[in-house]
Amino acid sequence: MAGEQKAKAKTEQAKGKAKEAAGRAVGNERLEAEGRAQQSKGDARQAKEKTKDVFKH
Repeated sequence: MAGEQKAKAKTEQAKGKAKEAAGRAVGNERLEAEGRAQQSKGDARQAKEKTKDVFKH
């Protein structure tokens, strides 16, 4: 389960980066902001999983 959540976090971060880059390329500030928000969500999920790992051991 933890591995699945870590993979989701990485996927979310990658999608966010792609969205941000696409928004920047076409000059769409909203798309850029959505990308940054999605990356932040992925970062938060990853931090949560890392915290779980610390307390697991």
